[in-house]
Amino acid sequence: MPTLSILFESDIFAHLAKAGSDDTIHVTLALGGGAGAAAPVPVVPRGPLAGIMKAGLLEPGTVLTFHQPRVNRKGRAVVTADGQLIVNGHSSPFPSPSKAAGAVTGNFINGWTLWHLPDGRTLDEVRDELKRTENV
Repeated sequence: MPTLSILFESDIFAHLAKAGSDDTIHVTLALGGGAGAAAPVPVVPRGPLAGIMKAGLLEPGTVLTFHQPRVNRKGRAVVTADGQLIVNGHSSPFPSPSKAAGAVTGNFINGWTLWHLPDGRTLDEVRDELKRTENV
């Protein structure tokens, strides 16, 4: 039976210590190490967010949020390197902004207009920005 050895650097533990009880911490494991280790395979974004990610308008690790004050509901999602969204409280990533939003709200909802980047722009506004640059 092979042995699995996992090494966590000290900054990971420091990050975990600072995390709040509502935070979700995501750890990605990759094969590697040793003399014969293969070079890591780059992760290529796919799905609905791929275009804005490939254009550099949305980075992996970006935290997206929304707040619906009328129904006192908030959501938080993290963009993965492959263009999916990991929503707090859900174990599997969602392939689209709308599916991620629906997981939080319980309704079909346009995630492009619901999710906001840290600077306040919606994903829809970022997508429009990409369209404008492509038409120039």
